[in-house]
Amino acid sequence: MRLFFESLKPAVICMALLTVLLGIVYPLFMFGVGQVIFHKQANGSLFYYANGEVIGSKLIAQGFSKSEYFHPRASSAGDKGYDAANSSGSNLGPTSQKLSDALHQRASAYRSENSISADTPVPAEAVTTSGSGLDPHISVANALLQAGRVASARGMDEGEVHHLIHQYTEGRTLGIFGEPRVNVLRLNLALDKQTVSEQMP
Repeated sequence: MRLFFESLKPAVICMALLTVLLGIVYPLFMFGVGQVIFHKQANGSLFYYANGEVIGSKLIAQGFSKSEYFHPRASSAGDKGYDAANSSGSNLGPTSQKLSDALHQRASAYRSENSISADTPVPAEAVTTSGSGLDPHISVANALLQAGRVASARGMDEGEVHHLIHQYTEGRTLGIFGEPRVNVLRLNLALDKQTVSEQMP
């Protein structure tokens, strides 16, 4: 029995040390690094009004539906979409009739709300949901197709709206990954000309 406890002692000590090191010290260290070096990102990349009220995060889509705003991708996150606590895709495969019907319905609605002809190609991401259901970006082509509606609803010159789109277009990640894209929340805030901050109040 004594031999058993002597053999067990190193294992218990090792487990205790690893628990303290990996369960307490390392997480606290990474938390500190995040707060010091990546403060904005570690706290959700939030936008704030001047009074400190949170508007939203540039990392999570919101459901804009009014004609004077650019609309994000469709969302399957939660029952009504854009539910950050219930991130998910539709899980419908390419042979799904339900998916096919949804795509045709969304494409028809997209063309109708943006007053574009039936033969105008619709960007794929304008009618499909992302894997998370919370993609905050749309393609530049999608934004440009919505520009006429937004300009008309706001009484703005369409060229001015195009200028804003290009101003808020983000390039490829590291210059090579993905495609140029537009953050919907940032663009809509620019349209509203809100005084906002990405820093903690």
